[in-house]
Amino acid sequence: MKLEDFDFHLPEALIATRPARPRSAARLLVAQGARLSDRRVSDLVEILHPGDRLVLNDTKVIPARLTGMRHRQGGAGESVARIEVTLLQPQADGTWSALVKPLKKVRAGEDVIFSDAFRAELVEKTDGQGRLRFNLAGDDFDAALAAAGAMPLPPYIAAMRPADAQDREDYQTVWARHSGAVAAPTASLHFDEPLLAALKARGVAFSHVTLHVGAGTFLPVKVEDVTEHRMHAEWGEVSPQAATEIAQTRAEGGRVIPVGTTALRLIETAARDGTIRSWRGETDIFIYPGFDFQITDALMTNFHLPRSTLLMLVSALMGQAEIRAIYAHAITKNYRFFSYGDASLLIPDRKTVNAA
Repeated sequence: MKLEDFDFHLPEALIATRPARPRSAARLLVAQGARLSDRRVSDLVEILHPGDRLVLNDTKVIPARLTGMRHRQGGAGESVARIEVTLLQPQADGTWSALVKPLKKVRAGEDVIFSDAFRAELVEKTDGQGRLRFNLAGDDFDAALAAAGAMPLPPYIAAMRPADAQDREDYQTVWARHSGAVAAPTASLHFDEPLLAALKARGVAFSHVTLHVGAGTFLPVKVEDVTEHRMHAEWGEVSPQAATEIAQTRAEGGRVIPVGTTALRLIETAARDGTIRSWRGETDIFIYPGFDFQITDALMTNFHLPRSTLLMLVSALMGQAEIRAIYAHAITKNYRFFSYGDASLLIPDRKTVNAA
């Protein structure tokens, strides 16, 4: 299975840099096997059945992108360097792993200053990343980060425009609850309160799980044989309540539909023996064609980057030929791609659905 099997050409004009407004006005490509229909996210009220269960990732994106200065005194006087930091993951000792650019400009033991009251010491450099110890902790750290940080927009958006105040709202789900993600579960960005209320009235149920999405979701696959790729681990939890709800839906003949690849990866991690159970820990599950899905009946997801692990995941669910046809249709019909783009509802042929 070669990396080139998951490549396609996407016109740059189709990369969304802002979301649809309102959120549920985004377009929705419904694919039941090879049968495609062009809808809107708001049409989920008609498309989904009473008894279906949407699985929602309630992680909360932190403003993980920081810009600071490194001041160094030396024989030639003071030197100053602008340093960009993207927080990745908190460590057990209170430090943070982070992308630091340019990493070579900062020495271990030096501080990067983000504001008069907020700074971090570079503890060490490992595998192209830095480990930072901040001068604040707890609520003080959260407040300082909220004041100094920016939302960590994906690289392909950040290359087109900087993050701004509007992204604080746009790049966060309406049900975000547990802080820790450095990337949004983007399929969930299409839901607003009126749509959630309408789906509930329709008889669609919801379960919340937590997977703190890491920056590894944007890392390219560098091996030609995709089966040799190794995923970065991300922390997640399926609560006993969520596991019970999902199991009950399956027992009653309803469909389990994760909203986003993060929710899918988490529930499949918690159900590798065929039964969904409560689960907590780090998952590095890698889903590519040939994967045996245990719990997922369909998936709502955005359109993904070429040659990415997420494109491999949807190919595993639908089939590689089917995904190629779905993406060709989306490009022809000018769907908007990636994190702020439109969505798809992917239903494998082995499942039944009324998508008319």
